[in-house]
Order: sequence, then C-alpha cells, then structure tokens
Amino acid sequence: MNLTRTLVLGLGLIGVSATALAAETVRYVALVDGGKQAGQQVVTRGADGKTKVDFIFKDNGRGPELKEEFTLAADGTYLTYRSQGTTTFGAKVDETFSRKGHEVQWKTTSDDGHQTVSGTALYSALGGTPESFSVAMNALSKRSDGKLPLIPNGTLTSRTVATAKVECGKSPRDVELHAVTGVGLTPTFAWATTGANPRLFAYIYPGYLQLIEDGCQADANALEARQKQAESQVLVDLAKRLGHPLAGTTLITNARVFDSENAKLGPSSDVLIQDGRVVSITPAGKGKANADNLIDAGGKVLLPGLFDMHGHVGRWDGGLNLATGVTTVRDMGNDNATLQQMLVEIKDGTLMSPDVVPAGFIEGESNFSARNGFVIKDLAGAKKAVDWYAEHGYPQIKIYNSFPKDVLKDTVAYAHSKGMRVSGHVPAFLRAQDVVDDGFDEIQHINQLMLNFFVDEKTDTRTLARFYLVADKTDGLDLDSKPVQDFIHTLASKKVVIDPTLATFEFLHQREGEMSPIVAEVADHLPPDIQRGRRVAEMNIPDDATAQRYNRSYAKMIEFVGRAYKAGVPMVAGTDEMVGFTLQRELELYVQAGLTPSQALQVATWNGAKYTRTLAERGSVAPGKRSDIVLIDGDPTANIADIRNVALVIKAGTAYYPAEIHEALGIKPFVPAVKVSAAR
Repeated sequence: MNLTRTLVLGLGLIGVSATALAAETVRYVALVDGGKQAGQQVVTRGADGKTKVDFIFKDNGRGPELKEEFTLAADGTYLTYRSQGTTTFGAKVDETFSRKGHEVQWKTTSDDGHQTVSGTALYSALGGTPESFSVAMNALSKRSDGKLPLIPNGTLTSRTVATAKVECGKSPRDVELHAVTGVGLTPTFAWATTGANPRLFAYIYPGYLQLIEDGCQADANALEARQKQAESQVLVDLAKRLGHPLAGTTLITNARVFDSENAKLGPSSDVLIQDGRVVSITPAGKGKANADNLIDAGGKVLLPGLFDMHGHVGRWDGGLNLATGVTTVRDMGNDNATLQQMLVEIKDGTLMSPDVVPAGFIEGESNFSARNGFVIKDLAGAKKAVDWYAEHGYPQIKIYNSFPKDVLKDTVAYAHSKGMRVSGHVPAFLRAQDVVDDGFDEIQHINQLMLNFFVDEKTDTRTLARFYLVADKTDGLDLDSKPVQDFIHTLASKKVVIDPTLATFEFLHQREGEMSPIVAEVADHLPPDIQRGRRVAEMNIPDDATAQRYNRSYAKMIEFVGRAYKAGVPMVAGTDEMVGFTLQRELELYVQAGLTPSQALQVATWNGAKYTRTLAERGSVAPGKRSDIVLIDGDPTANIADIRNVALVIKAGTAYYPAEIHEALGIKPFVPAVKVSAAR
C-alpha cells in the first residue's frame, strides 16, 4: 500500500508557500487510525523572509523525512527553494530551485532544467512537504483569473467546495475546503484558513491520514466527514457524466470472445445482454435477436472484466480502473468505515467504481503497525476482528507484518471455521514456509515469497529490510536449489495462491531519472507532471554495481513467478500501486515470466473470480453471468501489450467509453471509443 508516496509526491507537485505573513511557527500533527500520531510538520517563518519546514511521517515501518527552506517573491512564488531528506523507502531527496528575473533553474536527483519565464509562475517541487498547500493557496488568492502557471509546465486552479467552523481551544476559526486541480489525475482536497493570506489548515486523506494544525485535533473527524460529503457530490456528478446506462437489450455483434476458462480465443460471435446479464452467445450473424441498442465490435476481442486482486480502493479510483478494463477489485486493506461507505455507494450506483470484494485487514500492535482495519494484541482480539468481518460478509482476511506469531495458527483455524480464506504478508520473525504450515491460503507480494530464503527468527521484516534484503540477495539465489524447489512444490501441492504484484516491485531497481516501468509504455499519454513524478526513484541505489545487482535480483523474481506457475502454483493478478495501468504492466511481466498471453489473461479473469468466490457471477463471458465485459482493439491473446487498447467497457448495465474517461482525467486516449447506438 503506497499512500505515503501519494502524500509526499502528490503534494510536492504543488510546491509553494505563503507570503506576507508575520514571523511565526505553525505546528501540524499527522494522525492515523482514529487519532494516533504518526508524524508532524513544523513550519517556521522567519523575519528574514526564509521559511523552514521539518516534516516526518512514519506508518507501516516506512515514510519520508524532509527538510525544506525557501524564500518568496512578492507574488507568492518561489525565489529560492531547497528540499533535502529521504523518500518513503529511503531514497535521497536533494532538490533546488532558483529564479533571477525571468530565468529559472532547478535540479533534483531525477531531473534538472532551466526556463525563461515571463510573469508569475510557480515551481512544482518533486520532493515537497504538505506546506506546499499553503503557498499554492496564497499565491492563487492573488491571481485575478484564478489560474496559477506552473514550472516546468501546467496550470493550477482551485475552487471552494465547502466551509466549516472549527473550535481550536478557545479560538474559533473559519476554514474552507479547496479542490485543487491541474496536478495529478484527480482533484486534491485541502482545508485552508480564510482571509487575505490563506494557508494550509488541514490535509485529510479520508480513512487514512489527518494532517491538522496542532491544538485542533478534536475537529479532525468532523472535517473529514464534511470533506467526504463534499467529495460525494463531485463524484455523483462525475458518475452521471461518464456512465451511459443501457436500457433494454443490447446486442454486441462480430466480437471474438475470449474463453477464459480454457485460455483461448473463440470465433466471432454475437453477444446479447439485458439487465446487466449475458443472455446468449451465438455465431456471428446467425442469431435473430432484436435489441434496443447495438454495438458493432468489428472483429475486436471481447474479454470478461479484469480483476485487480490487490487494491486499496479509494473513491477517486473508479475512472482509471474502469477505463483500463478493471470491473472488480479485491480490496486488501482499508479503513473499515470508509470502505463500508464505498460499498453502499457502489451498490446504490452513485459512485463510478468497479465492484469491490473486501479482505479484512488484521494487524498486530507494535511501533511498526499499519493502521488499517483491526490492530490486535492477542487471540481474543483476533477472533473479535474475524467475527466482525464474517458478520459483514467478507470472504477473506489478510494478516499483516506485526501480527503476533504465537496466535497465528489459531487465528487461521478460526477464520477457516467461519468459511473464510486467509492470506497476507508473512509476519515478522517468520518465513513464508511457516505461514503455509499454519494454513495460509494465499501469500501477497513477491518480496514476501523471496524473503523465505533470506530471513531467520531474528530478522525484523517490519522495517525497510523487507525490501532491501530481496534486492540485495535474490541475485545470488539458485532457483534450482533444493530449498527453492521444495518451497515451490509445497505451494503447488497445497494450492497456496500467490499474488506477486511484480509490477509494484519494479521500484526495487528503478534509478533516479528513469521512467517507472509501470507507465513507461504509456508515459506519452499522461500529463507532464505525472511523467516527471514517475521519474523519481524510491530505493537508495548509490552506484552502478548496486543497480546491476538489483536488476539481476528483480529478473530472478520474475523467473521465480514463472517457475511457480509452471509447477502448478495458483496465481492471481494484483497491483498495490497506481490503479489501472499497473495491472496492464503486471500482465506483461507474467508473459515475460513465461506465461502465454492467454494464460496471463486467464489469471486476470477466471482466476480472479475463482479466488474471490464470484465465479458463478463473473470471470467469463457466459449466459447468465454478469455483463462485465471489455472490448479490446487488437488481440491481447497474441500481443499482451494490446491490453492497453480498451475501446469499450460494460459493467453490469452501464457502458463506459475509456477515451471519454481518459480525456476527463487529462490522459490522451489510446484508441477511439466503440460506442453504443440505438437499434433502427
């Protein structure tokens, strides 16, 4: 789960600060899990015009540490800027910017540049802190047109979507919720003070983080509730604009239907759907069905809706997921209240989103705990968590890093007694073999599998060691050795599913300045700020020798997955990263590992349904099943890269045009949409 990347990189891309403010120190606290402090930000504005920021955030055994220092021009934009520290996974941050007259220049660990700029323009820092909101809001407030040009590119805008009155001790305050657009693919929301020089009051990521002025914590939950309400209205409007309900019957003609059960492409067919279900599949041109709506597939490939089996869903993920053909996501850990709200919104049709199959998150109490779901201390607490998830219809639980190993086996058995599957990370001081012996049905992430060969009972994998150990040591692992072969045989014989999330772990070998492999093939379609942000590395790779070793280690991880699949180990396709595009890259990596494109597609469709226990409803295009279907311009069974050419998506009874969604998100469409037409 990489929300910390979203926090720091996302905010940094707005990088500005307040001006015309008196010398002062403002403190913020970062709260998770209903009020536990996980970090802080201290902003000191000096009488000499310099602002200094100390920011630290630690959750799940990782997080950034940053120090900023900057000065401002009269228009509120940077004259000088410096940020130093480390990213979530320990990579170095060292960023500078300066402006002299019309000339600006910048340098980061991943890029550098210079421009000639006329008038007001704001530098978008890659390694910025949440204080960036203060500057953005203040600089925007001085712009009569409400638009703030950005350096190197882009334009920032903001609008007020809600107001609130907060009680900070004995000092009542009026604050406003701003929706900031022009950076990233969706709006970013932040609470600001009012008046002539607005600045950041609170940044809230609902269900995960509350960063708020110290002394005002008592109002954090109320602000979060108000923010979710304001976001809901924006999301409802978005769903109405981009979803196209299919009334009556719809006939898709001349489509080559992918047989996901047998992993092969079928002949050209006509598919009739009604009320969100597939009614019939007949040879192309042979049926006599009358329909209210027609879709001419023109020989394109029709797939079942894709499954992302490792998501941490947010309310803004729906567009990007649907546009890439994902119609079902298995949520692998979330704030329970937030997810329950989302499930209701999805059921009611007010939220544009794939359907969600939830896995109940259970963590153990420690200084490294991830604060999602339930955090427990003993078997009684674990059973109470399992009971809650069972009562709320969760088919599965997920165990996490700090879970106490002495109650693991009994917890697994108790969940099984409730008819639930059990998966997760390998808790600290255990190996993957141990959790298999204790009854796990599934293991998440390639690093958790590879750590099996590098840890002992004293290795604390709640730290960054769980990433650096596999990057350092997998290169030297003999995949033909008896320990590796025995482990693969055990996984296969016990039918333990693996969820490798290979694409996510490409960060293990990405160097500064290199485009993230997740988006390398689609980068030209993405907004410039996303492209720039995706050149930022997350691991500390100090030299070429280390880089070469990490590359070889990652190649062996891919090979391990291929060997496991060929040995009969069940597999599902998940991401745990940028939604949509990451799943497409994941399938490419499966083909690189030795699967055929059709087998990779089977993993992302049939297997997804099988291991979410939804196979009776989803996972294949068949009469009686849901009409969750994806039309591909090209043949992904021959060339898996064609999976990116999504021309139409139907989720139950609603059609979505990926080109239309991508345009709304600032993404250049990949192929023209195939649209629904009324029957004549």
